[in-house]
Amino acid sequence: MYGIIDIGSNTIRLNIYRMDGDKPELLMSKKDSTGLASYIKHGRMNEEGIERASIILSEFNGLLKAFDVEGHAFATAALRNIDNSEEAVDQIMRASGLKIEVIPGEKEAELDFVGATRAMHLHTGLLVDIGGASTELVVYKDQKIEKAFSMPVGSLSMYNEYVSHLIPTKKERKAIQEAVLAAMMADAEFFEGKYKKIDGICGVGGTVRAACKLNNAMFSLPPNNSVINAVNVKKILKKLENPEGDEEVATDKLDLMLKVVPDRIRTILPGMIILQTVIKHFKAKMIHVSYMGVREGYLYQQVLKKDI
Repeated sequence: MYGIIDIGSNTIRLNIYRMDGDKPELLMSKKDSTGLASYIKHGRMNEEGIERASIILSEFNGLLKAFDVEGHAFATAALRNIDNSEEAVDQIMRASGLKIEVIPGEKEAELDFVGATRAMHLHTGLLVDIGGASTELVVYKDQKIEKAFSMPVGSLSMYNEYVSHLIPTKKERKAIQEAVLAAMMADAEFFEGKYKKIDGICGVGGTVRAACKLNNAMFSLPPNNSVINAVNVKKILKKLENPEGDEEVATDKLDLMLKVVPDRIRTILPGMIILQTVIKHFKAKMIHVSYMGVREGYLYQQVLKKDI
C-alpha cells in the first residue's frame, strides 16, 4: 500500500492506494481544508500557517504509521511560491516527521497529465488543473505533452485578493479575469495564438470536479456525469453572480452551494471564473472531468517510477 499526501494551497489530502495490477485502488481518502494560501502575507507563509500544516501532517503521518503504509508527501504552489519556502518546509518536516518534496509548476502539470491519462484516453487537447494558488495548463497532442505551463493564479488566491464578500460581484469577476489573462500573457505561445483554438479540455483537480457537481445539480444531469458543456460554465456563473454593491447572498444561491459544494463555498466561483477565462481564450466546447490527476501521477511517476 502507498500513502500519497498532497499539500495544496486549498486542501491537504491523504490518499491511501493499493495497486490492483497496473491500476491504483483508492482505499481511503482524508482531507483538511487548511487553506494554506490564506496564511501567505507579503510573499511569506506566517508561523500560524506553518503550525497549521504541521498539525495536519503530523496527524496524517500518525495514520500512515498506524496502518503501516509507505508514505510520500509533496507540496505545490502554497509552499513553492513563497519567499521562505525552504525555511517553512524544513519546519514542517521536522514537526511532522514527514519528508516533503516541493514540485515545480511544470512538473505538477506533467504529473496531472500522467495521472489523467491513466483514467481516460487523452489524444489531443488541453488539460487544466485549477488549484488554490496556481493553475496548470498542459497542451497535449497525439497522447504526448507538447507544452506545460503553470500560472500563479488559483481559486483561493483570487478569492483572497479580489473578493470582498462571499460571492464575487461583476466588477470583481472582471478583475479575476484580467489577472488570469495577464498570467497567460507571460507565455506568448499560449496568449498570442499558437494554441488559440482547442475544442476539448480535460479538467482535473477539486475545482473542476466541484464545478461538475454544480453542473449536474443545476442542469438535472446524473450525479456520475463527468462532462461539462462549456456554455454551462458561463450560465452557472451568471446565475450565481451577486449584483454590484449587494453584500448579502440570496438564500437560494447559498443553499445551492452549501448543498452541492459545501467545502468550496469561498473558492468555487473564483475557480470557475478562472475556468471560464481559459474556456473563452481557447474557444473550448467541452470539459471532460478526470477523477485522477496529480496524486495518481505522483504515485505512478515518482513512487512507482512508471510513466504514461
